[in-house]
Formats: sequence, structure tokens, C-alpha cells
Amino acid sequence: QVLKALGAYTDVPVPKVFCLCTDASVIGTPFYIMEYLEGALYLNNKLTGVTPEKRRNIYLAAAKTLAAVHKIDATAVGLHKYGRRDNYCKRQVERWGKQYLHSTGEGKPARYQKMLDLIGWLKENIPEEDSSTGLGTGLVHGDYRVDNLVFHPTEDRVIGVLDWELSTLGNQMCDVAYSCMPYIIDATLSENSSYGGFEHSGIPDGIPQLEEYLAVYCSMSARPWPAANWKFYIAFSLFRGASIYAGVYHRWTMGNASGGERARFAGKAANVMVDCAWDYINRENVLRAHPATGMHVSKAPRQGFHVEQEDSTLTNGQGKFVPSEKVMQLRQKIMKFMKDHIYPKEDELYKHAQSTSRWTIHPEEENLKALAKEEGLWNLFIPLDSAARARKLLLEDQSHVSAGSSNDLLLGAGLTNLEYGYLCEIMGRSVWAPQIFNCGAPDTGNMEVLLRYGTKEQQKQWLVPLLEGKIRSGFAMTEPQVASSDATNIECAVSR
Repeated sequence: QVLKALGAYTDVPVPKVFCLCTDASVIGTPFYIMEYLEGALYLNNKLTGVTPEKRRNIYLAAAKTLAAVHKIDATAVGLHKYGRRDNYCKRQVERWGKQYLHSTGEGKPARYQKMLDLIGWLKENIPEEDSSTGLGTGLVHGDYRVDNLVFHPTEDRVIGVLDWELSTLGNQMCDVAYSCMPYIIDATLSENSSYGGFEHSGIPDGIPQLEEYLAVYCSMSARPWPAANWKFYIAFSLFRGASIYAGVYHRWTMGNASGGERARFAGKAANVMVDCAWDYINRENVLRAHPATGMHVSKAPRQGFHVEQEDSTLTNGQGKFVPSEKVMQLRQKIMKFMKDHIYPKEDELYKHAQSTSRWTIHPEEENLKALAKEEGLWNLFIPLDSAARARKLLLEDQSHVSAGSSNDLLLGAGLTNLEYGYLCEIMGRSVWAPQIFNCGAPDTGNMEVLLRYGTKEQQKQWLVPLLEGKIRSGFAMTEPQVASSDATNIECAVSR
């Protein structure tokens, strides 16, 4: 399901899925057939035998690809029922805690008291953001690491993300922390394993520092710097790994471990991971409060993962494209409005759009539009020059303007296209937001056409109701030489 959705509707690199067979009698279990990817696999986290430059490129490509996975709108690609977004960590701690208890004690391998203590600590320290269904939640891979990626044979880019068996919807920072495990611990099952991660053994030449890896991810995914809850996410990843290894070791003692003789080291590795988790928890500092200078990320945590603080490239820098204070204030208002009013209603609006009532307007949508008007977040797309034309129209004759409508409200905020672009970036995070702010296509383009080229009668009949959000519009296009519309191949004839 997830591979099909990502392959059909996104640019996330995944193998093509050809068929799914649910008949277990064919080969003894349900199975699917997917595309074979010709590329490079790196099974060693240290990337032994790889040049420093290539090592760096591989790790940064992994960070960027994870960001691409996390930016997917699960609802838009049909994965809205793929799992519960909220309380992911809480449910995972319960699940893997029970799994550990099932694999240990009462004639099974002995339980490690520190593991029981770790379960208690995790339950008491679950981040507040975990209960949210906001921007920090979405598609979770569940086993994201370099050796589950296929790289291009000659280029340092990911062409396939594999092993989606643990994927679901949930708290995406768990994926990020898990992908950082090589920095913390080497959990390779072998007799001579030291279990020390890059922090202990030294980072191989070329592999970026942990904070640089995180900075690239945060920048590409528009996530805040995770210092506030980073201890929890690392400890959680180690706990989950320890629970899995405890299960592997238990199966080995029963003589049915799939890992063969290597599985006999899993019990020791599980306890080492628990010790590592407690060592990490007890550290005074694990990440800088803010990323180092030059790292492009959101610098402050966002309450509920939606109200974000702007990074320095938007607030303190000097340059041609630095937005004004006016634009910054509008960004903050939009982000807060979306957190408070739009994100909580997305599931309800989506269900309505899929129902037999989809051609009717959901009452809550009209309520949200009214709130947006009250906040001054209405028709923000209207450029300065178009606003001047509309102002003249509205001032000449207000008989066609609905009672209670403000001319200033209908004419937007007087932004340039560049300034509006900073707001589009935020509105585009929800498929419903542009329409609620009356900034959705094709209405925006049609309003501009009417503003610039419509007659007064057309403007009164169609433009004003569009500006007020009273009606919707459409845009149809066809060409004589093609079966449908082709905006890149428009032909016209000019004759006298």
C-alpha cells in the first residue's frame, strides 16, 4: 500500500510494485512483486572502502531522502488510514515493553532491571508533541538507515528506500533518531563487537557530524531543531532495539532464531543498548541548544509542532530576499491559524470530500473562512497593482458589495508576489488552507483575469462574489490538436 502510494503520487524514490498476492497457498505466505533496482548497497555504517567525499554525500543524501519521506502529505496520497498519528511513542513504549516481558523471565532469558527502569523513564518522559496530530506527525518508515537504501550506481543519490514493513503514521522524530544510531552505538551482532558508535570510535573521515546531519534534515523538512526532546528519542530508539534483540535472543535459546549463530550475541547486545540509553539520558548535554552558525534550521521548538519560529535567514539576515516585518507577522498569524483551526479539521474535511456529500460545502469550511476574514488573512494573493484596480472599482459603486464586507479586507494585504510567496509556503502545508484563506486556484487566477481584463458588468457579477468567497470558479482549456488540455502547447492564429 505505501509503496504503491509513494510510487504513484510522490517523488520519494521507491521500487515500483507490480502485484500483490494474498493467497498464502502459492508460496506459503502472502507476497508482492516489486521492481529490481540496479544500484549500490552500503551494509557497513562506517562505509569502509569508500572515499571521504563519497561518505559525506551518502549520509547527507540519506538525511535529505528522509526529509522527503516526512514531507509527504499522507492524506493527499491516500494513506490517511495507514495508522494513528497521535500518541505514537506512547503506544510504541507499551508495545515493545510488553514484547520485552514476553521474551524474558519465567524460564526464559533473565530480565535486565535497567530495562524495566528504562521503560518507566520513557513512559514518564514522552514529549508533549507526541499527542499531537500536527506537522511533526505523518508517514514513519520505522527502520530508516543507510543499509535500507539503494544508491545510484554512479551518483551519490538514493534511488530506492526499502523495507517498509514497520511503516505507519506517527511521530516522525523517531525515524530521525533511529537513523542516527550509528553515531551512538554499533549494534552489530558479533563475538568481537565493541558496540561503540562513532562518538566512541571516532567518526570516519567524510561522514558528517551528528549535528550537521540533523541540520540538513531539519532544513530540508522544515522541522525545528530537536534539542528539547532529543534524549527521549535516542533513548526510545535504543529501547526499541533492545526489545527486538531480546526477542531474537529468546528465539535463539529456543532453537528457531532466523539470524543463525549470530543471534547468540543478541542478549548481550540488548543489555548494552539499555546501558547506552541510560548513559545518554544521564549526560548533561546531548545537543546544542541551537545549531552551530551556518546551519539552516528552525532554531526554536514549536509548540505542538505547528507554530514554528523563523530561522535567521528570514529574520536577521541582510539581503535582497529578506521579508519585511509585515510579512513575518503574517507568516506567524497564518501558522498559528493553521495550528489552531485548520490542522484539527483536516480529517473531517477529507471524509466529507470522499462522501456522497462532496459536492456540497462543509459548514465548518464556511466558519473557518469567516475566522480567516476576522484575522485579516483573506485574499492575500492580490498583488499591489491589481489591488489598486479593484479599489477603484469598489469605491465607484458599493451597491454590489455584500453588507459587512470591508473593501480593505477584500483587497488583501498589499503584498508583492515575492512577499506572497513566503505565505504560500505555509498555506501549502495543508490541502484545505488555500481555499479557506480564499487563495486557492483556479479562483486566484480567475480573479486576476477579471481584475485586469473584465468589464465593469463582469466584475460586479463575478469578481466581487469571488473576492468575498461567496462563489467558486473553474478554468477550462482545450486545444484543437490534442485530446485534452496542454498548457505548454497552446496555439493561436492572428489575422486581420
